[in-house]
Amino acid sequence: MGLLIVFTGLWLFSLVKADSKAITTSLTTKWFSAPLLLEASEFLAEDSQEKFWKFVEASQNIGSSDHHGTDYSYYHAILGAAFPFLSPLQQNLLKFSLSLHSYSATIQAFQQIAADEPPPEGCSSFFSVHGRKACDVDALETLLLTAPERPKPLLFKGDHRYPSSSPESPVVIFYSEIGYEAFYNFHRQLVSKSNAGKINYIFRHYVSRPRREPVYLSGYGVELAIKSTEYKAKDDTQVKGTEVNTTVIGENDPIDEVQGFLFGKLRDLHPDLKGQLKELRKHLVESTNEMAPLKVWQLQDLSFQTAARILAAPVELALVVMKDLSQNFPTKARAITKTAVSSELRTEVEENQKYFKGTLGLQPGDSALFINGLHIDLDTQDIFSLFDVLRNEARVMEGLHRLGIEGLSLHNVLKLNTQPSEADYAVDIRSPAIAWINNLEVDARYNSWPSSLQELLRPTFPGVIRQIRKNLHNMVFMVDPAHETTAELMSIAEMFLSNHIPLRLGLIFVVNDSEDVDGMQDAGVAIMRAYNYAAQEVDHYHAFQTLTQIYNKVRTGEKVKVEHVVSVLEKKYPYVEVNSILGIDSAYDQNRKEARGYYEQTGVGLLPVVLFNGMPLEKAQLDPDELETITMHKILETTSFFQRAVYLGELSHDQDVVEYIMNQPNVVPRINARILTAEREYLDLTATNNFFVDDYARFTALDSQGKTAAIANSMNYLTKKGMSSKEIYDDSFIRPVTFWIVGDVDSPSGRQLLYAAIKHQKSSNNVRISMINNPKEDINYENTRISRAIWAALQTQTSSTAKNFITKMAKEGTAEALAAGADVGEFAVGGMDFSLFKEVFESSKMDFILSHAMYCRDVLKLKKGQRAVISNGRIIGPLEDNELFNQDDFHLLENIILKTSGQKIKSHIQQLRVEEDVASDLVMKVDALLSAQPKGDTRIEYQFFEDRHSAVKLRPKEGVTYFDVVAILDPVTRESQRLAPLLLVLTQLINMNLRVFMNCQSKLSDMPLKSFYRYVLEPEISFTSDNSFAKGPIAKFLDMPQSPLFTLNLNTPESWMVESVRTPYDLDNIYLEEVDSVVAAEYELEYLLLEGHCYDITTGQPPRGLQFTLGTSASPVVMDTIVMANLGYFQLKANPGAWILRLRKGRSEDIYRIYSHDGTDSPPDAGEVVVVLNNFKSRIIKVKVQKKADMVNEDLLSDGTNENESGFWDSFKWGFTGGQKTEEVKQEKDDIINIFSVASGHLYERFLRLVLLVVSHNDVISTEEHQDSCEILVFEELFVPYI
Repeated sequence: MGLLIVFTGLWLFSLVKADSKAITTSLTTKWFSAPLLLEASEFLAEDSQEKFWKFVEASQNIGSSDHHGTDYSYYHAILGAAFPFLSPLQQNLLKFSLSLHSYSATIQAFQQIAADEPPPEGCSSFFSVHGRKACDVDALETLLLTAPERPKPLLFKGDHRYPSSSPESPVVIFYSEIGYEAFYNFHRQLVSKSNAGKINYIFRHYVSRPRREPVYLSGYGVELAIKSTEYKAKDDTQVKGTEVNTTVIGENDPIDEVQGFLFGKLRDLHPDLKGQLKELRKHLVESTNEMAPLKVWQLQDLSFQTAARILAAPVELALVVMKDLSQNFPTKARAITKTAVSSELRTEVEENQKYFKGTLGLQPGDSALFINGLHIDLDTQDIFSLFDVLRNEARVMEGLHRLGIEGLSLHNVLKLNTQPSEADYAVDIRSPAIAWINNLEVDARYNSWPSSLQELLRPTFPGVIRQIRKNLHNMVFMVDPAHETTAELMSIAEMFLSNHIPLRLGLIFVVNDSEDVDGMQDAGVAIMRAYNYAAQEVDHYHAFQTLTQIYNKVRTGEKVKVEHVVSVLEKKYPYVEVNSILGIDSAYDQNRKEARGYYEQTGVGLLPVVLFNGMPLEKAQLDPDELETITMHKILETTSFFQRAVYLGELSHDQDVVEYIMNQPNVVPRINARILTAEREYLDLTATNNFFVDDYARFTALDSQGKTAAIANSMNYLTKKGMSSKEIYDDSFIRPVTFWIVGDVDSPSGRQLLYAAIKHQKSSNNVRISMINNPKEDINYENTRISRAIWAALQTQTSSTAKNFITKMAKEGTAEALAAGADVGEFAVGGMDFSLFKEVFESSKMDFILSHAMYCRDVLKLKKGQRAVISNGRIIGPLEDNELFNQDDFHLLENIILKTSGQKIKSHIQQLRVEEDVASDLVMKVDALLSAQPKGDTRIEYQFFEDRHSAVKLRPKEGVTYFDVVAILDPVTRESQRLAPLLLVLTQLINMNLRVFMNCQSKLSDMPLKSFYRYVLEPEISFTSDNSFAKGPIAKFLDMPQSPLFTLNLNTPESWMVESVRTPYDLDNIYLEEVDSVVAAEYELEYLLLEGHCYDITTGQPPRGLQFTLGTSASPVVMDTIVMANLGYFQLKANPGAWILRLRKGRSEDIYRIYSHDGTDSPPDAGEVVVVLNNFKSRIIKVKVQKKADMVNEDLLSDGTNENESGFWDSFKWGFTGGQKTEEVKQEKDDIINIFSVASGHLYERFLRLVLLVVSHNDVISTEEHQDSCEILVFEELFVPYI
């Protein structure tokens, strides 16, 4: 039967003479391709610098593809060097990244940085030492000697830093290409110098002789839209033979279905009839590609019918069918109309749509993609962002898998939100150190206000501040009264009081608390004593008035002096001896020591500090213009909080409001900026091994993760109740908080830190504590007594006994006694097995201290003796020598961990039913893994009940970590044209549990898709038959119908500027009937966009007309732009590299200066703003500018003094005085010919080029004959030059 069909096809084909036509599209970069070896090294560097340097060592002598028999063998040599450092999933992602060439921009950025040095003549590798360059090691020695005389270079985030023990040493930047013997000769010498502490070794890629081939990009879409022929505009150019890329790969589709014939299977069954099958296929394609219009009644069910066709295919081919139908819909639509739709499918889709709308906000026809609960918005996220998501998710899932958490438990843990909460922490304001100026509940001036909290629920106009006689809003000013900023803050406080704002105001004067300093010497002390005197004599309100009178005496720009205080006191209280108030015998020192103690204890940072209900305001909000607005916002925000509390009955009328505020969970005894900072560093605790710190020789051979695992294996912990894994298991004794105290316990600062942790543990059963030794000096038997004693106790005693003994060891008296010769046995505690302890304590083996010291140096990057706290894997430190880290800091740390992650993870770990120590370890390790992830969108919990009839389901492989992927789509939308090929690639990359739910539209009245589409994406690099790299990837439109008029569009990431560079055809008007065989469109990535927003900090508005330039040190102006009034937006064209952003010379630079910048690659205080573009993703920066002091009244857009822009009267004056400059300027203006184009398409571009050609010849248009400037407008249907 099959043969009969074939011969019938051949007979039919003999009647058909038309040839099949195709369109191909490729996109390349302007820069040359980099060796794949370099791209692979950057992939590993993203994991860790440690893996990068290991790969560098493993890839010796790989060289380039020229050193291998074929490109294929070169590619597999790279994979062979990289795979030992990667899991199977990461290996697939490496192949995908090499196919995407996602790191080619990174290599090109290094190339541009090297070119800007520039390289010395004739050097394939070179060094840069603080700006001086050399090619050989002998010259390097000379440069190192003079390096301290020159400033250190600016280093970038993407630089490869070799681990160094001496960050103060000279910086040597080595530019070279890895994989060659020449590189390794230099590399080994640099490593030797770095290990000796002589240099800081930085490596940057540099290819001295790049292959002159562009990079073929992927990750973009190509649309071939059917153009409306109401408006006909075809290019009449006769195209002759041209050398273009006409690569069209044959039909290797596994289905390759045409009119019911499965040509893929027919070719397999009858390989001897391959030629005839090809001819039959061509005929069938040509006979079906005529796109006759459909009736309206045929369109109505197209969406459901397409879904039915997809769901009817075998599961493993469903995505292929979806891709084929959606991407070639115009030619498939007529056949689809004959598909029957089951009632089960229709009902299930409609039921699911209720859920989609109610839970996810999706309407029928909308699409969405979720990976492990993360929403992937394909409109804003490109393939490079998606690749980052996949890689990050893989890292977390494999970490959980290594920790023994698998399957559903893994995905439940993964969905936990462990990111730091946005809630601000507050300190307790119930302190006697605060002098309250007013009290809304007591003071007579507020008697007319209602006192009931029910007033909060009374409706009012939006934005109205409710005046209620309760201390709902409390503001404390913590100030140095002698500081310049205090006067402005006091004037704000006075404004609040005089305007009857419902705000209780308090003051804390932080002054010199030395008893030797009195008010006749120190202005701050004088103000505090004057305030206390007035408060004691009258009340705090009058004392505050006295305070404002003192500040009113001070002129702008001056500091308050003792004389100002004396003059106010003498005038206000003439009967009192001023010396008795301010002098050394003053009785008005109330709260002097308490105020400073409160300030230090709360740890709120540099003065001045303003607390709103205990929460410190940011420094930027203390600006007098900002503070008033911020306070009003805060009052309105907290009003809604109190409304909810009153409504729910949590706050009643008879409760103390301040007590209620201070009992909230965000109130802590102390705020430590080091703990609350958003920049957090975590250890990788996911590695597992069976090594311990008591074998130093073995420990030294481990990598960073292995060392961390050995440290964790060796830990014995102090706990409150003394429970251990040997005792009875109880859920309640999983400790979700683990502190590793890092320091030298043989020094006072190390003991203080350990003692503070133990003191905190007395009040908490959630905490366990252990020690890592970081000795200050080279160790010996004598200077490690306390370290050895603590180690011995942890190794030999029960947790309870060890805690009692270690508490004694951490006290200063014990250290002094031991130093004086006391025996450690004198400090033994009850229940202690002293003989066992003594055996370990007196052992001469100190491997554990050596291992700890190495760990502190190599992994924690601490100097000798430096202290740190590691809480659930988070490194807090290094702490400064005199930095206080006390019991309250540990309380805050525990509070944060429990609130964000600890309790959530503990509840999941309890379900695994493992013993206490193991469970507590698991909580610590999982917390470190999850919390280390970059902050992103919250994972969405979805539960779909109906998937029997309306979903494509692909099950994951058993026993392997899998991604949970959910796609919701309408198969006849643009989104499905992109999603189907993307999901096909993902099936080859990752193991996933995939569910694709149909979200069909009913009652369509128009053709849903009027274009063909290709999404250019490949899971791995492809090769030709001779094992060379294939030219590609490219988009291929095969067997296209010839009658329609097509227009070709590229859908690329937003930050790409793409241009057609090589095609003989008008891509806006492709008419295949007039094409010989193939339309080959070649595009080029011209620029990557650098976007930004700019504001004037004085006005808060965009500085309209401000101009920026982008360039390098060698070429300062490569691109320029102007700041728009709309959101201060600006846009600069660039390519990979390090670029310097400057204000343009002229009025921009004369009037403004760059005040601050965010999202750049240079330090905030750097003189130059440097931005590094080293990937294909969009880059947005923020720049704040400020007018120079002498240019405050200048307008950027005014004429200024520039003669080129002089006004009418200046021209009039120069005309009468016969000034020479007028003629020169006029001549310049006459030379300008402005050409405005409002055209698109190949035909109009030809018109435009013609115009440019005409006006470029001065003999055609003479500026001497025509004094008016020439303007030429090119419209889409008009070509009108006028002069």
